[in-house]
Amino acid sequence: MARKNANDDPLAPVTLAVGQEDLLLDRAVREVVAAARAADADTDVRDLTPDQLQPGTLAELTSPSLFAERKVVVVRNAQDLSADTVKDVKAYLGSPAEEITLVLLHAGGAKGKGLLDAARKAGAREVACPKMTKPADRLAFVRGEFRSSGRSATPEACQTLCDAIGSDLRELAAAVSQLVADVEGTIDEAVVGRYYTGRAEASSFTVADRAVEGRTAEALEALRWSLATGVAPVLITSALAQGVRAIGKLSSARGGRPADLARELGMPPWKIDRVRQQMRGWTPDGVALAMRAVAEADAGVKGGGDDPEYALEKAVVTIARAARSRGRG
Repeated sequence: MARKNANDDPLAPVTLAVGQEDLLLDRAVREVVAAARAADADTDVRDLTPDQLQPGTLAELTSPSLFAERKVVVVRNAQDLSADTVKDVKAYLGSPAEEITLVLLHAGGAKGKGLLDAARKAGAREVACPKMTKPADRLAFVRGEFRSSGRSATPEACQTLCDAIGSDLRELAAAVSQLVADVEGTIDEAVVGRYYTGRAEASSFTVADRAVEGRTAEALEALRWSLATGVAPVLITSALAQGVRAIGKLSSARGGRPADLARELGMPPWKIDRVRQQMRGWTPDGVALAMRAVAEADAGVKGGGDDPEYALEKAVVTIARAARSRGRG
């Protein structure tokens, strides 16, 4: 779960969500919005990307309203804001407006550190949303999900769920929700095994996610695990194709709010946010190269080659390299 500082009031003038775990970042935003709408059902929510928050935009959004309406202003990827916009945000931090809650989502790290430091100095409520790279962290997350749902799960059940689903926190959270909804009493290893062990869809999409993120070693590890647990190669090529197509679709779409892009591209809003994170290193040539690699792998696993596993490994490596193509040359 996301870790908070001593100021746990979601209606604090400024909330700073720091980290790169998309699920936790989204939950930090939802918590603030829910609290604001509990206080005022007509709360206006503005969810902005760096390209939408131009110099002067924040002043417009936070200027006094004739009707004194409550407002939540969410700024995603705050580390990518332009220098002039950062000046606006820093000025606002010194004198935040009443009835307005500013939520800054920042990846942490060196980029945009000046804004991060300024928000902390101004006393912003901070929510830590670190990427959970260690198996022990993901196991603790699953246990926490069961506890927050008021349900009991054995340690073996939690471990089995992590082994079956993999490293995607959204998938893990969704699996816990399904088990809580479907199963009465204590959730044990046998129950998890019936539902999730070897689940093809989850493991194949883990391969695709790691590949389009340029994480070659992790993608190959996920691929080998999927194949070892009996996932059909054709499901993996399908997941790879969907992952690369999503990058291509969003790369060519005009900027906009996740909800608007979701309608335009036929994706759920949460996936828009995930693909935005994944597409940072991609170029149009990289997308084209990756699509050719997927097509070749698809032919290879459907009888056009002698070794389907090699065809998949080759595609995964090519896609991961294409994901890091920006800036290379």
